[in-house]
Amino acid sequence: MRAVSIRLRVALAFALAMALVLAASGAFLYERLGADLSRALDQDLRLRAQDLRALVAESPSSLAQAGGGRLVERGESFAELLGSDGRVIESTPPLGSVSLLSRGELAAAKRAATYTDRSAVPGLDEPARLLAVPLRKNGRRLVLVVGATRENRAETLHALGTELLIAGPIALLLATLAGYALAGAALRPVDAMRREAAAISAERPGERLSVPPTRDELERLGETLNEMLGRLERALERERGFVAEAGHELRTPLALLRAELDLALRHADSEEELRAAVRAASEETDRLAQLADGLLLMASSDEGELRLRRETLSASDLLASVRNRFLWRSEDAERRLELEAPDGFRIVGDRLRLEQALGNLVDNALRHGDGTVRVSARPANGGAELHVTDEGSGFPEDFLDQAFDRFTRADGSRGSDGAGLGLAIVDAIATAHGGRAEARNVARGADVWITLPDAD
Repeated sequence: MRAVSIRLRVALAFALAMALVLAASGAFLYERLGADLSRALDQDLRLRAQDLRALVAESPSSLAQAGGGRLVERGESFAELLGSDGRVIESTPPLGSVSLLSRGELAAAKRAATYTDRSAVPGLDEPARLLAVPLRKNGRRLVLVVGATRENRAETLHALGTELLIAGPIALLLATLAGYALAGAALRPVDAMRREAAAISAERPGERLSVPPTRDELERLGETLNEMLGRLERALERERGFVAEAGHELRTPLALLRAELDLALRHADSEEELRAAVRAASEETDRLAQLADGLLLMASSDEGELRLRRETLSASDLLASVRNRFLWRSEDAERRLELEAPDGFRIVGDRLRLEQALGNLVDNALRHGDGTVRVSARPANGGAELHVTDEGSGFPEDFLDQAFDRFTRADGSRGSDGAGLGLAIVDAIATAHGGRAEARNVARGADVWITLPDAD
């Protein structure tokens, strides 16, 4: 089933709203006109009653005379004069001698003017409204009844209802067509942006949507979409750069591995040469495995899927585990590897990931630094800081701002070998823990550390 377009849905909603408005307006007008006609009829009856009271006071045949004048219109209005006992004293044709009031109505009319509605009166098969007023003549208490048919009111309301039934649907149709046209005009910029968005591709970077200067939701939508395109473009550029750098980093160890294997296969003349070639191939294989692990970790970090197994750890045990991994290297390099952690100090984190991050920092310090390497843990702002310092020449000053960027290497004293992922991995692990990684040069050497937030 094909979905209904927004333009049509807006037009239908507009039509429904207009139908409700027109129906409510028509009902209001109908009721208001009916009330106004009723008030006008009551006013007309009061005026006629006043005039007829004056006529009755002057002449006993006044009602008969009024039947042919302006006070009582033939077929539309009538009047009769009742005695205090309800007997008809005088009436206009075609009422005859039939009283228009019941006993209760007569009693009420003797006290004050009273309005009454009738579905029909003698000689007239039409609804009518009566006004009974008391009067005195020659010392007698009489009741004068004047009335008029409600046919004029009914005809007027019927005519209004007919006009509303004809004009209402026409007005609704015109309003719906106008709403459809207005919805199309309002959505035209959206459709234009849709066509432009469909034409944008990764092969043509820098393209953006044309934003209409409407200063409304459409303009904000266009600006938001352009900002999103910018973010996607930057993410794509980072992804392409990541893939290109990864390919470049993988190519070198693969080439060396192949060369070593070719050497062992074709040119090794002795067992010692063969062992040396296999040893070199093994080292390159380790480098490839580390690089692959680093790339997978960075990819998981980018996708927000670097999973952690958090647990409460003894800081001294964590640092001791890292030292045990690198103790043989520090001894071979005749460099001291020291630990520093407060007694009983505990941190919360993923042991394997924290060991990996600290291992990268210690490896950097042993590879590129000098002197004693010190690994320390200390409390900070309710959390913890894990530091690795050395006594080398430190980082180049212009490198500190990009030290944790992937595939970046420092020139000079810190060396330029490796894949440039070590510090980036440290930063990814720190970020996954909700902390951060920082680096600085101290009076002698470099200080790189991880900040872990409060576990609570």
